[in-house]
Amino acid sequence: MSLILLIGLLGVLFVINFKRPIIAMPGENNKLVHKLKNTTWFQNYWLSGIFLFVMNAVLFFSTGLVYYILVYFLIPYVHLLVMFCSVIGSIFLWVLINKAWQGTKRNRLKIGIVGSSFYIFLTFLFIYWLVTLKPAYPGDDTFMGAVGLVFAIIVTTVAFITCFVITGFQKESS
Repeated sequence: MSLILLIGLLGVLFVINFKRPIIAMPGENNKLVHKLKNTTWFQNYWLSGIFLFVMNAVLFFSTGLVYYILVYFLIPYVHLLVMFCSVIGSIFLWVLINKAWQGTKRNRLKIGIVGSSFYIFLTFLFIYWLVTLKPAYPGDDTFMGAVGLVFAIIVTTVAFITCFVITGFQKESS
């Protein structure tokens, strides 16, 4: 499990370091970028930040729902594929929002802060659960629950950093 976490962290560092070519992948003629650029509400940094916040929540909870459904099937390693697809989908969404924003650098940072704050809230929630972790019954071992919560804290912190870096900083023109 820690190997998977390490590979994920290295993958995210790779994405952050090669942000410029990744942002250049969806062209300027992308339909979603064009739609967001032409909407008036998206040019308000609060509304676009809340949009990013809601989209992060939708992606997170839909991934959780897929995981919940997968519990009932005994197909090994499908959860890894679902996690990989959800990470790629999130990064794609963040890149589209980066390309669609046309405002100032300062407002772009505000969008990044507001939108990625969803993951900070999750991090604080997981920290609270870790601090208040109690056994379900006398003699219950809470070690694996604590390990899961520590992994959740790491994943949500990395998601916050990645979302903020991709959406909060000026798109590079190459």
